[in-house]
Amino acid sequence: MGKTSMTRCSGCGRELEREGKDRCVASISAGIMGDEYTESYFFCGGCGVYTVEVRHDRFLGEEEVFTRGPVPKPEGDAQVSRIGGCSEPWDKKCRCAAHRAHFGDSLD
Repeated sequence: MGKTSMTRCSGCGRELEREGKDRCVASISAGIMGDEYTESYFFCGGCGVYTVEVRHDRFLGEEEVFTRGPVPKPEGDAQVSRIGGCSEPWDKKCRCAAHRAHFGDSLD
């Protein structure tokens, strides 16, 4: 397994630590069309926005990792709260209300 690259804040560009104050505050996974998607939300206390790291593990092909953002705090807080409504957000086969609301009708 290769070295994990650092996630940069999509607002101010600084490197977000994997532990401590910049750690991932919420993460959710889903199976969509045979691929696995994991969205991890990082909050930057420096500039007050969220950065979303998306891991797309393709059934056929290479894994892709990219970031989205900046996500304004109110919108990010709402997403984090919704993810918190699932007791097993890492379960890509979960079909709870939180997973359905987050990923829509795209779930496998």
